Amino acid sequence: MRKRTRKTWLALGVAVVALAIGGWTLVEAPIEAPQGSALEAAQDLTVKGRAAKTGYDRDEFGSGWQDPDRNGCDARNDVLARDMTDLTFKRGTHDCIVLTGVLDDPYSGATIDFQRGQTTSSAVQIDHVVALSDAWQKGAQQLSDDERELLANDPLNLLAVDGPTNASKSDGDAATWLPPEKSFRCEYVARQVAVKQAYELWVTEAEQDAMVRVLTTCPDEPLPRASVVTP
Repeated sequence: MRKRTRKTWLALGVAVVALAIGGWTLVEAPIEAPQGSALEAAQDLTVKGRAAKTGYDRDEFGSGWQDPDRNGCDARNDVLARDMTDLTFKRGTHDCIVLTGVLDDPYSGATIDFQRGQTTSSAVQIDHVVALSDAWQKGAQQLSDDERELLANDPLNLLAVDGPTNASKSDGDAATWLPPEKSFRCEYVARQVAVKQAYELWVTEAEQDAMVRVLTTCPDEPLPRASVVTP
């Protein structure tokens, strides 16, 4: 497995929680952990050209949703429960499977009533803030299987959002797509920067320019905190 040469910050939180995925452990950092601004971090990202998409497949990032924090709930349901209000859960699932809820969509600003079902669940989708296809073309090909699975299930890289708006994003990066809700763009780009820094993914020149342009309007936007990956 590929060793890291520095501590890698990954997810939101203040408590200390450990989880094991393969030989790696995700530990949320204490609240006093140091962090810089997202703007500074964006300027420090490695800039390279986009690699070929050859070999990309969703299964390269694991098969479906996993349970990275070992709480008995998969990452999709954890994010639905984190990002929505007025929740109801399927009986007998220990409050894991979300049946209904209300989402204040950060991408569009709309309020969406979610109802689990074959024809209704798609109204709220779980977006990979850094799209997996984009990650594949900017360094994830060199990550281990465990690291790619963690990237696909990392709560830092996941948001519950409006389905059609998410579809319009596709696998776009900051140079080609930003949330229509302008008030959320700083937080959105800060998350992208944090994920790219955490997994040592690079950005294109156009992507970095777009990140810096957004974050210059909010130079104090913090880099989301904080978890550490160790072998």
